[in-house]
Amino acid sequence: MNNKIVLVTGGNSGIGFTTVTQLAKLGATVILVARDAKKGQAAVTQAKLDSGSQNIVLMLADLALQSDVRKLALEVKGRYEKLDVLVNNAAIIPPERLVTAEGMEMQLAVNHLAPFLLTNLLLEPLQKAEQGRVVTVSSMAHRSGKIDFNDIQQLEYDQKAAPAKGWQAYCNTKLMNILFSSELARQLAGTRVTSNALHPGVIGSNLWRTMPSFLQWMTRMLMVKPERGSRTSVYLSSSPEVSTVTGKYFLDNCNQAEPTQTARDTDLQKKLWEVSAKLVGLG
Repeated sequence: MNNKIVLVTGGNSGIGFTTVTQLAKLGATVILVARDAKKGQAAVTQAKLDSGSQNIVLMLADLALQSDVRKLALEVKGRYEKLDVLVNNAAIIPPERLVTAEGMEMQLAVNHLAPFLLTNLLLEPLQKAEQGRVVTVSSMAHRSGKIDFNDIQQLEYDQKAAPAKGWQAYCNTKLMNILFSSELARQLAGTRVTSNALHPGVIGSNLWRTMPSFLQWMTRMLMVKPERGSRTSVYLSSSPEVSTVTGKYFLDNCNQAEPTQTARDTDLQKKLWEVSAKLVGLG
């Protein structure tokens, strides 16, 4: 990964942090994207210690806001001529339905629209790389996902699934991740940019910090560590074995797998792309 430029969203904790550290160990210059300046700087400092690399750069963005996503893309393009790898890692599960300052449901905004917009805005530097890669962290939870274009803002926010009130909305966005990744691969066919999605495993990370305390305790006891969860993200970002593989879905053992039939629906992929483009103001 020497001379490679990599951007990782949600890089200050959990799977994102270990992804940053491992790619920096391999020689990449890694852009760690975080929302909070203090936490982000602390993560950069620790990642430099853990990786032995000084080539880790902090960039700030609140991915819930499209305005911040656009500023982030401008900052990246202003500083780097090319981008070799974009790892769309950031995700949240709020305990209740929240709406961003721009009027978007929070999980839709962070988990789907942010990677959709950021990827589109960074296609130019990705295409300037010798081999650009887009890696989108989805989840096995996509199997429970559903897409309702009449309720894309998820107004019916899983009120019956207590104590995990946002779980269905989360599953929906993880399905969106695969639909987006697959459609992106189709649109980029014949270019030097690949697009793949992955399930990182059931990880005891900060993703669960909004859950009730007893569920947080269970995650720490039963789920695997973020270090293992980053394995497939690092593999898809760096391995020559998958340098030209695109439009696929990988499990936490780095092996390809078939997502659900819904996730493979090409008409649904195209429809979601069109709706998402309108929501973020892309032509």
